[in-house]
Amino acid sequence: MNRIISIVLTGLIILNWSCVNTSKNDKSTDMKQYEQGTYGYDLNFLLSKDTSLIQLISSDGKSQIIVSPKYQGKVFTSTAEGLTGKSIGFVNYKALDSEVFDEHMNGYGGENRFWLGPEGGKYSVYFAPGVDQTFDNWHTPKPIDIEAWDCTSKSNADATLVKHMKVANYLGTNFELQVDREIKLLENKDVSDDLKISIDGKVSVVAYETKNIITNLNDFQWTKETGTICIWMLDMFNPGPKAVTVIPFNKGNEKELGMIVTSDYFGEIPADRLKVEEDVIYLKTDGEFRSKLGLNGKRTKAIGGNYDPDTKRLTIVTFDVDKKAVYLNQEWNPTKDPLKGDALNAYNDGPLEDGSIMGPFLELESVSPAAFLKPDESLTHIHKVFHFVGEEESLNSISQKLLGVSIEKIKSIF
Repeated sequence: MNRIISIVLTGLIILNWSCVNTSKNDKSTDMKQYEQGTYGYDLNFLLSKDTSLIQLISSDGKSQIIVSPKYQGKVFTSTAEGLTGKSIGFVNYKALDSEVFDEHMNGYGGENRFWLGPEGGKYSVYFAPGVDQTFDNWHTPKPIDIEAWDCTSKSNADATLVKHMKVANYLGTNFELQVDREIKLLENKDVSDDLKISIDGKVSVVAYETKNIITNLNDFQWTKETGTICIWMLDMFNPGPKAVTVIPFNKGNEKELGMIVTSDYFGEIPADRLKVEEDVIYLKTDGEFRSKLGLNGKRTKAIGGNYDPDTKRLTIVTFDVDKKAVYLNQEWNPTKDPLKGDALNAYNDGPLEDGSIMGPFLELESVSPAAFLKPDESLTHIHKVFHFVGEEESLNSISQKLLGVSIEKIKSIF
């Protein structure tokens, strides 16, 4: 049912959105009321670009997230402290203001976006058959780059989106699939129960769960011969000069579990930016040096985190992992085994060789197992995002419980 956007200003703004577009004149507030960097500013900016925005709001009005059907069902950004609180997700104003589409990727931002993998390799859906796997030939499939998605249902607490898409891979296989994406805002009790932690009054929280489903609409099975795809979730957040990503891992013999970390996606990461200790990996995420790492399905503990002491933001992501499953290789090298890849990735943005930069931003990423699906079969991948903002003493207990390290350790590692 179509509904007109209704706005009530009582210290907090509560927005009830329908799944259909509304007039661009129905903007919620004057952008000048909020400083850049706040959630209110980003809300108004994004409203000027997408009048179909969906806002999910907690019962107390403090936890809010923005979902965009126009921009591929992204969770664009979030806040743990209402409209005047920090906007946690990376929003690329320049790309959103541009009237020209980038042929490779339109990096609009978004703190949680759905992509398909693999990016590179024999099964890649980003390179045409037979071409060299270099940047000039790299093209993000349009359904996950520039095409709008459909919202099929929404409430103040959740939204469901769907997209029918066709993509081709490096082997020449044409995939037809449906993507269903359910986004649910989590209340504090949900967070405590899920992570088995206690949250005191000195910490503000915003958290959500995304349930991502792909269904094979082809009349043939996706196999090793045809190649296959996987679900790839990427979370883009604002970096900080002292921000650090923290990745716990399973200890054990390399022969049984594989190498601890793949750290040479874009060349080896310098020692002053990457530390591997007994069972924890640390990556500097200041947005000044392009670097990426990955852990396979046996090494990852299905959790990763990032802490920024300047904003006192502790972010935790959790996701589904099947230690017995096959994960696809995403490296830009079709000679490598396509069936040996990572389940978790972490990224720090930085300048390219020509000095240009998309962000800067940092990313935490998770990947589903390979989707060897028969016709009409589905694969589901759940990925959750938790942001905690507050006093370091309170954040410390959460960090130690979930990541196995103290806030002070994270702050002093580099």
